[in-house]
Amino acid sequence: MKISIIGIGSVGSAIATAVKNTGLAHEIVLFDIDGVRARAAAEDLGHAAAFSYDVKITAANNYRAIRGSEIVIISAGANQKPGETRMDLLHKNATVIRDVVPKVMANVDSKKVKLVIVTNPLDVMVMLAQKLSKLPASRVIGTGTMLDSARLRVILSRTLSVSPQSVNAYVLGEHGDSSVIAWDCATIGAIALNDFCKQTKTPLTANVRATIDHRVKTAAYEIIRGRGATWDGIAGAAADLIRSIVNDENRILTVSAVDGIGAKSVAMSLPRIVGANGVTKTLTPKFAKDESAGLRRSANIIRKNYDSLGK
Repeated sequence: MKISIIGIGSVGSAIATAVKNTGLAHEIVLFDIDGVRARAAAEDLGHAAAFSYDVKITAANNYRAIRGSEIVIISAGANQKPGETRMDLLHKNATVIRDVVPKVMANVDSKKVKLVIVTNPLDVMVMLAQKLSKLPASRVIGTGTMLDSARLRVILSRTLSVSPQSVNAYVLGEHGDSSVIAWDCATIGAIALNDFCKQTKTPLTANVRATIDHRVKTAAYEIIRGRGATWDGIAGAAADLIRSIVNDENRILTVSAVDGIGAKSVAMSLPRIVGANGVTKTLTPKFAKDESAGLRRSANIIRKNYDSLGK
C-alpha cells in the first residue's frame, strides 16, 4: 500500500517512522513544501530500512508524487507551543487545511482514498477537511482521543497496579480541554471499574478521579513545556489507526469523524469500528448524566469554533 504524509515536521516525521515500522506500506511519500526537509527526512528514514522493513521512502514537494496513495495523513500546520491551547491554532491551521486538501484531492482516487487528520484543533480540522474533500464522513478520520484514551489507560494502570492492556477506558468528545472520561463504562479486564476497585480495595474517590482527569487533559501541556512539542504518542496513535484500516481489523477506536447533517453536524470522538472502508459504525456507550452533559458541551464548543471559521 502507498501512504502519503503531508507535513514533515516533528509530528509528521515521527508518524512516518511509526507507520514504516508497521511494515504495512510498500511506499511512503513524505511531502513538505520545504523540499530540502522532505529529502533529508526521506534519506534518514530510508537508512533505517536496513534495520527493519524495506519500504520505499519518497520525498516530494509536488503533489503529483502522492498519486496512487490509498491513505493520506495530514499533519501539516503549526504545532502547539508552550502556553498555547489547541484552539489557539484554529485560524492558522484552517488556512493550511484549505490549501492542502483540494491539492490532495486533485491527485488521489476519491473513490478509494482515506484521509487521516492529525492537525490541531483536530475535530474542527476533520470537519473542514470533510467539507473540502467532499468525501464520505466515514473516510475522513481524525486520530481524535486515541492518545487521550491511551494516557487515561496508562494512568489508571499505574494507579490500580495492572497492565494497561487490561484497562478498557475511553476519553470521548473533543481532543482538547472539554474532553470527557466515560467512567461509567470503564472496565478492568471483564470487571466494571467500580467492582474492580472494591475487590482490590483500591478506592477511586471523587478527588482521585478529578486528579486523573486533570492529568489526562494537561499531559500534552506538560510534555510541550519540557520537550517543546509532542510527537511520539500521536505517532503511535496514527500508526495504530493505519493498522486497523490496512488490515481491515474492525477494531473499536476513539476516532473523530463527522456525524449529523448541516448545522447540527459535528466531529468528535466516540467509540467507532474502523476497518478497510474507514469508519463503519459509531457506538454509544452508557453514560452517566454528567458525562452526557459534558459531551453535549464538548460538541457545542467544537461546532462554535468551526462556525467561527466562516465560509
